[in-house]
Amino acid sequence: MKFKAKMIQRHPFHLVDPSPWPLVAALGGLSLTFGGVLFMHNYKGGGVLLCLGVITILYVMFTWWRDVIREGLFEGQHTLAVQQGLRIGMVLFIVSEVMFFFAFFWAFFTSSISPVFNIGGVWPPSGIDAISPWGLPFLNTILLLSSGASVTWAHHAIVAGFKKEALQGLGLTLVFAFAFTGMQGIEYMHAPFGISDGVYGSVFYMATGFHGFHVIIGTIFLGVCTLRLYLDHFSRQHH
Repeated sequence: MKFKAKMIQRHPFHLVDPSPWPLVAALGGLSLTFGGVLFMHNYKGGGVLLCLGVITILYVMFTWWRDVIREGLFEGQHTLAVQQGLRIGMVLFIVSEVMFFFAFFWAFFTSSISPVFNIGGVWPPSGIDAISPWGLPFLNTILLLSSGASVTWAHHAIVAGFKKEALQGLGLTLVFAFAFTGMQGIEYMHAPFGISDGVYGSVFYMATGFHGFHVIIGTIFLGVCTLRLYLDHFSRQHH
């Protein structure tokens, strides 16, 4: 009887089982980072290490999400307390992302408001042909705002119990996301400067590159959500 009493869970939280995915994800991230640096500096084997890191990260994303879906959908581990914790975790993640991109904006404004003599004392620096904000950047801004509206429509449709409209909203959001990524690729191919062209090129490609990377990851997230919605994994209360 004492043994059975110890096995009864007397709290609403989910104590996860031991998992290999955090360690595998860390190794994949290490391979991705080192491979990327070696590849950009033209070291032999850098491309192979980079591809290995990308494949590892994608594999971990699939298997880890699979386990989370099993825990929440089939095992019933996502109680109200767990759902609240997940929401708080997402809020903290978004705050960390805001601070991450704040650093890039800080670098941009520091360099542009008070340009040093090394770059000619002007902004954009001497010799840099800046990209017009009214071309592809403006179109991409419209695509981003439109995707925000369509994914909000999808969320409200899920809450209201309208599966068809929710699928349409998520599908439209994915179209906007793919269009944005394609447009940014075109912008990079036609950009008149590179990442090594001083502080202007470094800040531009670091900020827009990381933003594009986030869009790609978000596209994968929304693709998984669309598939799960189609398979009836979501309800009006739990999604």
